Amino acid sequence: MTDTAPLQDAAELTRHIETRYHARHREQLPALVQLAERVESVHFGDDNVPEGLSDLLRGMIGAMEVHMKKEELILFPAIRKGGAPGIENPIAVMRADHDDHAAEVAEIRRLTGGPALPAGACRTWSALYDGLAEFLTDLEDHMRLENEVLFPQFEPGGRARG
Repeated sequence: MTDTAPLQDAAELTRHIETRYHARHREQLPALVQLAERVESVHFGDDNVPEGLSDLLRGMIGAMEVHMKKEELILFPAIRKGGAPGIENPIAVMRADHDDHAAEVAEIRRLTGGPALPAGACRTWSALYDGLAEFLTDLEDHMRLENEVLFPQFEPGGRARG
C-alpha cells in the first residue's frame, strides 16, 4: 500500500482514506486510551499529568467510529457512484464533525502542552506522547484531505470527479 493519496480520483481517494486513516485511527485510539489511563493513574497528582486525557480519547473513539461509519456506509458509496443530488447534506454533517474533532485536537494539545513530554517522564508517558503526536498528525491530515480535496469536488461550485 502506498501512502500517496490519489487526489485526482475521488472514488480511489475514498478507498485510500478508509485504508490509510480509518483503519489506523481504529488501531491508535484504544491503545492511546490505555496508555493515558496508566499515566493518569500512576502519576496522579503530578502537575504535568494530562488529567482527563483518557476520558477525552475514550469519547473520541465513539464519536469517530460513528463519523467513519457514516462515511463508509453513506457518503463514500455515493461518491464512488459519482455523487448525487443532495450529497452536499451529508458532506455538511461530516464537516461539522470535523469541526468537533478539531476542537478535541485543540483540547488534547492543551492537556499535553503540545504534546510536550515533561522532564523525567517514564517510558509509558513517552509512548503515550509519541502515539498522540502520530495520531494528531494523522487525524489532521485526514480531515484536511477530506475538507480541502475530496468534499469540494461534490459541493456547489466544486467539480465532481469520480
